[in-house]
Amino acid sequence: MKTLMRAGVLSLSLAALAPAALAQTPSAPAPAAPAADSMFRATTLNLSGVGEVDVAPDMATINLGVQTEAPTAQAAMQANAQQMSQVMAALNRAGIEGRDIQTSNLNLNAQYDYVENQPPRLRGYQASNQVTVKVRNLARLGAAVDATVNAGANQINSISFGLNDRSQAENQARQAAVRDLQAKAQLYAQATGYRVGRLVTLSEGTTYSAPQPPMPYMAMARSESMKDSTPVSGGEMTVRVDISGLYELTR
Repeated sequence: MKTLMRAGVLSLSLAALAPAALAQTPSAPAPAAPAADSMFRATTLNLSGVGEVDVAPDMATINLGVQTEAPTAQAAMQANAQQMSQVMAALNRAGIEGRDIQTSNLNLNAQYDYVENQPPRLRGYQASNQVTVKVRNLARLGAAVDATVNAGANQINSISFGLNDRSQAENQARQAAVRDLQAKAQLYAQATGYRVGRLVTLSEGTTYSAPQPPMPYMAMARSESMKDSTPVSGGEMTVRVDISGLYELTR
């Protein structure tokens, strides 16, 4: 009996010691924190570069249309449809393909006369149909404009110039932008006593700018007897590429 009691006391003592022993056992080391990104452990240089190329445009986009008025909405729309059909046929005869003609605006509005101290009086309706025309050959632009006006177009709202294929001009601007960026990196590195190690990141943006007419202009119906086509000058447009780069510097 005494032997059993001693065994029980011994087992209880061991059980009581177990948690303490576990508490004193050194815990496993925590996983090491991820190494900081090398960008934050190195000397870096964040710069921007610009490349520009001036090129002559070879296409134009023009917005023109037909505006008609009539006593009723139906009459205004019918007159407009007839006149616009003639304009579209003139564009086709001028060598403009159907894929390059897109309706951009179609409106029908009531027109009122306003007299002081009297309710507005309905005068009629005004219908307007505008199309955006892409002229891929600038040599045809003046003749195309004249043809549409002679066919019934009485609104020319805006014109812009562009390139049928922008890739070559863009690539030239990219090369100029990279040269500008590299030159800046070398300059800053030398000024601060470092050497350019490697290019870490590079990003770009592309913009176009072209001389625009000073304001939208309006062309009213012209006589069929006009011999000279409307002179249109495309000038030059600027293709610009902006890039930014992050360089790592070394001693």
